[in-house]
Amino acid sequence: MSEIVTNRHDVYVLFDVTNGNPNGDPDAGNMPRIDPNTNCGIISDVCLKRKVRNYFEITTPARISPGDNGFKIIVHQGAVINDEITKGLNAAEDKVGKATDKNEDKRAEETMKWLCREFYDVRAFGAVLSTGAKDSIGKEPMKGSAWGQVRGPVQFTFSQSFHAITPIEITVTRCAVTKVEDKDKERTMGHKYIVPYALYAAKCYVSPAFAEKTGFTQVDLDLFFEALVEMFTHDRSAARGEMIVRGIYDFEHVGTQHENNAEQNKREARLGCYHAHKLFDGINVALTEEAKKRGFPQGWNDYMTECLWAGKQKMPEGVRLHMRHEKPVQTLPKS
Repeated sequence: MSEIVTNRHDVYVLFDVTNGNPNGDPDAGNMPRIDPNTNCGIISDVCLKRKVRNYFEITTPARISPGDNGFKIIVHQGAVINDEITKGLNAAEDKVGKATDKNEDKRAEETMKWLCREFYDVRAFGAVLSTGAKDSIGKEPMKGSAWGQVRGPVQFTFSQSFHAITPIEITVTRCAVTKVEDKDKERTMGHKYIVPYALYAAKCYVSPAFAEKTGFTQVDLDLFFEALVEMFTHDRSAARGEMIVRGIYDFEHVGTQHENNAEQNKREARLGCYHAHKLFDGINVALTEEAKKRGFPQGWNDYMTECLWAGKQKMPEGVRLHMRHEKPVQTLPKS
């Protein structure tokens, strides 16, 4: 059985889009999301979580070894979440005993643990479980329970582009019609939005404290980084034909103490040895001189990216940097 994650991780992710719509806003006709103050593009945290979930749905990793967690996804197209929570309630009754008022809290706890073991996204991102699922006696043990909300160890921030974007509305035509009454028309019209080019940055945090509560293991973490590297590879569409992960800088906190002081070292690694924002400040992204003269970026080559921690600047004590984007892609085992 894989060990629970014990070290804090602060992760900085760079990715770009070319002639695509990375995250449309349904309240604005699916136009790319924009910060009205700066006109920089933004992408929601749940959008990136969706890409990670999609990767697991497509690759369907098998259990790594007997006793390890499952890798199903609870939030997916067509899912009825309460059906899955009901399965968890039934599994809890099998373990704790027939549903009664006295064991309601214990059943809620066991239900949460069962869902964390079975579903990767519950274990990683957390979930709201107090959604009305009923047990065998018609009660809702998750409602109002401390176990009804799971806070996951892996959390994304909103992503933001480094420079202002100018979404373009593209008109498209179709030679077929959808309704019989329009059959005499030569073509129908539609539209879509694209961003010509933008480089985005996202920040991600992995908390050992919450990993303990959901059972998030080192195997889970390794697969998460694999999913980050490949999150756009298997998610191509007309709107996101060319989105590429350009950098994944994983700052792992390992502790500053000598190996003889293992307990204190473990505590430091769990809590962190340096401020995340200062670690992220060591990654510089700037336009080339040519792009500055032009006034806007047209592609990845218009940016200069430098990680000071990889050369010019000494890494803070107790922190280790992993360049996850430079590692070869590992193939997940077949189910």
